[in-house]
Amino acid sequence: MEVIVALVSYLVGSIPTGFIIGKLAGIDVRTAGSGNIGATNVARVMGKGRGLLTLLADIAKGFVPVFAAQQMAFSDTAIAVIAAATFLGHLYPIFLKFRGGKGVATAFGALLALAPQVTLILLAVFICAALPSRIVSLGSLGAALAAPILFWFFSYPMPLVALTVFVAAMIVIRHRANIKRLLNGAEPRFGARTSSR
Repeated sequence: MEVIVALVSYLVGSIPTGFIIGKLAGIDVRTAGSGNIGATNVARVMGKGRGLLTLLADIAKGFVPVFAAQQMAFSDTAIAVIAAATFLGHLYPIFLKFRGGKGVATAFGALLALAPQVTLILLAVFICAALPSRIVSLGSLGAALAAPILFWFFSYPMPLVALTVFVAAMIVIRHRANIKRLLNGAEPRFGARTSSR
């Protein structure tokens, strides 16, 4: 059963919500703005309303499979695998030839189901980093790197701590270009239109 749920979770994570929302508006977000299918680029290209819709949908993709696994009383290891599966679905969606987003919102949804209080702390970390600078990637990286520390500090089971280490590593990898731009002072600020990738 756990394997089936993990496979379904990957397919749920693979649903390219930003791409679908863009297509419904006649825009392929992969060819506009930063080229990413995530909420930040959708908001940049099509407005904050559609960006918010993408954000909520991507969070739900992470939350629902993990919450369902919890209700089925799966082990911590199985739940961690299911969370990783839906996260990887967003990063490498089968429906878009394995070219997906950066996974921050989907990871947030999965962690929200696992540890609501810790995830609210991570949200505060994100806001404290992103709001003053208006650089979303800075907030995303800060929250991702804080996740393993907080899960370890609050004594969550090791499979869940390992999950956060994996998620943090993948988010950093997916933000390689952003990190280079941050170091060069060229990372775009939220609200500014850009065509840089």
